[in-house]
Amino acid sequence: MPKNSKVTQREHSSEHVTESVADLLAHQEPVDYKRSTLNVTGETWDKQKEGDEDLDAENRPAWNSKLQYILAQIGYSVGLGNVWRFPYLCQKNGGGAYLVPYLVLLIIIGLPLFFLELAVGQRIRRGSIGVWNYICPRLGGIGYASCLVCFFVGLYYNVIIGWSIFYFFKSFQYPLPWSECPIVKNGSVAVVETECERSSATTYFWYRETLDISNSISESGGLNWKMTLCLLVAWSLVGLAMIKGIQSSGKVMYFSSLFPYLVLVCFLVRGLLLRGAVDGIMHMFTPKLDKMLDPQVWREAATQVFFALGLGFGGVIAFSSYNKQDNNCHFDATLVSFINFFTSVLATLVVFAVLGFKANIMNEKCVVENAEKILGYLNTNVLSHDLIPPHVNFSHLTAKDYNEMYRVIMTVKEGHFKELGLDACLLEDELNKSVQGTGLAFIAFTEAMTHFPASPFWSVMFFLMLINLGLGSMIGTMSGITTPIIDTFKVRKEVFTVGCCIFAFVVGLIFVQRSGNYFVTMFDDYSATLPLTVVVILENIAVAWIYGTKKFMQELTEMLGFRPYQFYYYTWKYVSPICMAVLMTASIIQLGVSPPGYSAWIKEEAAEKFLFYPTWAMAILISLIILASLPLPLVFILRQFHLVSDGSNALSVTYKKGRMMKDISNLEDNDETRFILSKVPSETPSPMPTHRSYLGPGSNSPMEMSSAPNGRYGSGYLLASTPESEL
Repeated sequence: MPKNSKVTQREHSSEHVTESVADLLAHQEPVDYKRSTLNVTGETWDKQKEGDEDLDAENRPAWNSKLQYILAQIGYSVGLGNVWRFPYLCQKNGGGAYLVPYLVLLIIIGLPLFFLELAVGQRIRRGSIGVWNYICPRLGGIGYASCLVCFFVGLYYNVIIGWSIFYFFKSFQYPLPWSECPIVKNGSVAVVETECERSSATTYFWYRETLDISNSISESGGLNWKMTLCLLVAWSLVGLAMIKGIQSSGKVMYFSSLFPYLVLVCFLVRGLLLRGAVDGIMHMFTPKLDKMLDPQVWREAATQVFFALGLGFGGVIAFSSYNKQDNNCHFDATLVSFINFFTSVLATLVVFAVLGFKANIMNEKCVVENAEKILGYLNTNVLSHDLIPPHVNFSHLTAKDYNEMYRVIMTVKEGHFKELGLDACLLEDELNKSVQGTGLAFIAFTEAMTHFPASPFWSVMFFLMLINLGLGSMIGTMSGITTPIIDTFKVRKEVFTVGCCIFAFVVGLIFVQRSGNYFVTMFDDYSATLPLTVVVILENIAVAWIYGTKKFMQELTEMLGFRPYQFYYYTWKYVSPICMAVLMTASIIQLGVSPPGYSAWIKEEAAEKFLFYPTWAMAILISLIILASLPLPLVFILRQFHLVSDGSNALSVTYKKGRMMKDISNLEDNDETRFILSKVPSETPSPMPTHRSYLGPGSNSPMEMSSAPNGRYGSGYLLASTPESEL
């Protein structure tokens, strides 16, 4: 800079300088706004370090197309729960009437919070750790808690993919191996396996052939080598899909997101052609309006909305962080939310079309078995032939004829009817047998498919669909771990991804013991529900109350090019926090009211039995909840009392396409005031910017102006006056 310039003169003069900013900038070197940063720490400028940071900001991976991103979000949010959880809740909570509370809660809780996560991820372009450190450093534990919950969920979720892989490979044979009970030799006599005979072929195959399950969680029984190999394959698939970040996982999503829809449509068409499918669908959507007044129905609907969209896990934030900043994330949030809902409805149609067919098969079997009993009683004169209506033909007995005969016998033999051991064989009773989770996928649905023509084909399609649904959700879950860790600690992507998968496989061996299914149930019930609810509440509070809803809405207006509806202002500020607080309270009450336990399969009885967790298992259960929630208070305390650095006094500005983004973990209120206004916060700045030097912590000299052509000093005024730089 010339020695006689006005800026140089000002440094050697005590006179008040009143020249304009234009005069000052006229003598500055040309400013490269894409590489302009502001040093407020008094540290020596490291050109190489700055270049690396700018390169990282400019070269952040991006989605190849908008379609790829939408498919990734759909693949993440549409998971196994849409297929085996939503239909069960729909049946349990009033059929078609359940859709009303679900839709209401999707609109007032799900959509606003989903939009919020998409917006902050896209705006700040960091994973969950970086995002919440940026918005409110004292609540930076939100990001770490999300990572821990993702890890816990990923551990057992991949086990379910392993089970699906096992069934997938077992499906390439005819007849299907779970279609009949195995025959065992007892000396010279061949008999049906007792455990299978007392339950069913599909139940036996699941509990004995697949899991080889022990009688309780306390009986480890050693590793199940078949499931161990399947788990290894599952983690290998996840690792290969994730190893290159979104460059590899994005391509996988084209198949893993779209293939399940192809299978669901095929199953729906095939299911509607089956006898009894309409009975199942009619049963499903017959509304029980009185259920809508039950608070439990609303609680379960809120929980399902919460988990269906993947809120709080960090996967939504991770995926949206790879978007351009002018992407319309409001459209994305609405589209993905309602695709998720319609997928759940489609899956429910498929499930109950197939279960309606199965119910008709089981009902016909019941009629045949009980008709044989009645014939036996008629032949032994226990029952009189006069009790049988004349039009009844035992060789072609219909369910209607049997029900008529059943009612006559029950009326006449009222006193001794129980001794006859006859069943009512009502189709309604079969349809009311609610199943969910693994019971639906690996027992009820597999049993129905054994009655399909070309059953191996449909079985292969079904389990390949489950693998893809699980893989899409696992990619999102693992992104909730890898993206924030790589962003924050700058570790090598490939090395960290492989190491994470290997570590998860080793820890996951607990789930492939003979007692492993009980640990899956424990983790599924307790590792995520309460911690994630707290995480999402704090996310909402951090944006709406600490950062400020008005300020956030202004940022969104600048980012999107239009102002979001006022609906979001009120839901973020009032409705969603209150609803989430009520949900958290209800969840805590539910945990207290329902004794922690699990359904154990007792081999000798060939039946399920509810058992309470032993003391050591209760300790693990409580530890899961505490460990997942621990980062929240821990990070708050450490940063509140300045025991660790929260990144204050470290400010950089990145210019991109005429827009500016602040990369900061935190700037203390006093520091920000001193920086923008003057050395002392109470001083009132003059109309023209004066040359105030900022003294960083431990710095005894004023901030030096670098002679490098990057215009550090001039960018400070632009930062202070640009609304977009506030986020």
